[in-house]
Amino acid sequence: MSNIKFGTDGWRAVIAEGFTFANLERVAQATADYWKQNPVPGTSQRVIVGYDRRFLSDQFACRTAEVLAGNGIEVILTEEPTPTPAVSLAVRERKAVGGVMITASHNPAAFNGFKLKAHYGGSADPGLCQDVEALLDKNPVQITPFNKALKPRWVAIRNLREPHYAAVKKLVDFPLIAKSRLKFAHEALFGVGAGCFDALLAGTTCSVTTLNAAHDVNFGGINPEPIAKNYGLSSAFLRRHPHDLCLVTDGDADRVGGMDGHGNALSTHQLICLLLRHFIVNRKATGRVVKALTTTSMVDRICERYGLELVETGVGFKYICAEMIKGNVLLGFEESGGIGFPGHVPERDGILAGLMLLEMLAAERKPISRLLADLGKEFGPHHYARVDTRFPLEKRAALMEFCKTKPPVKLLRSPVRDVKSYDGVKFVAADGSWLMLRGSGTEPILRIYAEARSQSDAERLTQLGLAITRRVQ
Repeated sequence: MSNIKFGTDGWRAVIAEGFTFANLERVAQATADYWKQNPVPGTSQRVIVGYDRRFLSDQFACRTAEVLAGNGIEVILTEEPTPTPAVSLAVRERKAVGGVMITASHNPAAFNGFKLKAHYGGSADPGLCQDVEALLDKNPVQITPFNKALKPRWVAIRNLREPHYAAVKKLVDFPLIAKSRLKFAHEALFGVGAGCFDALLAGTTCSVTTLNAAHDVNFGGINPEPIAKNYGLSSAFLRRHPHDLCLVTDGDADRVGGMDGHGNALSTHQLICLLLRHFIVNRKATGRVVKALTTTSMVDRICERYGLELVETGVGFKYICAEMIKGNVLLGFEESGGIGFPGHVPERDGILAGLMLLEMLAAERKPISRLLADLGKEFGPHHYARVDTRFPLEKRAALMEFCKTKPPVKLLRSPVRDVKSYDGVKFVAADGSWLMLRGSGTEPILRIYAEARSQSDAERLTQLGLAITRRVQ
């Protein structure tokens, strides 16, 4: 029996190796045991189950529903591959005790995963995940075959996309968007976001071009991750056919990236800062700003400029979710493209992020290149780099200890003034540049992040990070 461990957002493994029907049943049974033992006041013994476009995701979702039904839990199962935020919203709106999303998000096509959603419609906190882990194999798997589960209505199949569309349209100035005549492109990366904006913007003056919308379990040979190296085909298209903006969503449409209208990649940091400024300047919004510590320090500068409280968390949207639940959050975001919005579920939502960016462009009436230039003039240059490298898992703890106890004296020309070690290790220099090393929570790799005043300096810092790893291997 495989050893199953939950990472930053549930359990993920390679299909047919760790992620098998037998192991899925074990995890589903432990999840059922947890929710039966820990009912949540104000909710029903009901679970929302959704799935993405990955190989066998629909079958894995059906098997999950069979196990939950076998344990006397009512299941609402999506009728088609559905964005994760739509499932999260359904958990809260239908007063379910929780949710399960079968997805490996942005991971390679060989992976699948089992994401847990708590009753509030956000990522399950670490304690819940640990409790489910502890219940693995405590009880034999109980299964009600799918056809039998449908008859007494233990399992109901529902469309969860439409309620999600209705909810996000209420959170933006949709009339402003509808009359804006914006030309919008969406790079779906072969994921479940395909078709969402066609439906949302139907009947408006906006034109929508959806790229790489086919259902391809191999994701066209790329990883469905919103980063520049995966934008080749759509970037070439945009150079030939300019648009006002191209949004990119990942495999389950909860994370975002983007390109300008001419195919030039936009970093998630740029999108985050654009949206933060839009909320402050155009929406006149206030509140706490929450960011993961791998996110650009331009956020810090913006918060200082407008007198906003900034909360920094570990990596993983579950930490941002915990702050959003406390209330009074203006925006919450992470480097990997997860953005959470007020008035919505405490969850990242790539579809809502796209609408918010359209609202921003409609309000500003300026090209996105001009808005980015204005940010740079006001808050200074911030250039980001990241390198993912393989590093022996058994030596990761030693590397983190080495970084904490023997930090570099300088980052390039500036002395190190702070070392943060509550999630990986981050070195912060006096000039605001920084370097961070952190092991992935979902893959056997080490991530090296850096930010500096020039792209060349940011890349030099990542090389310094690689040099540090060689001192421990």
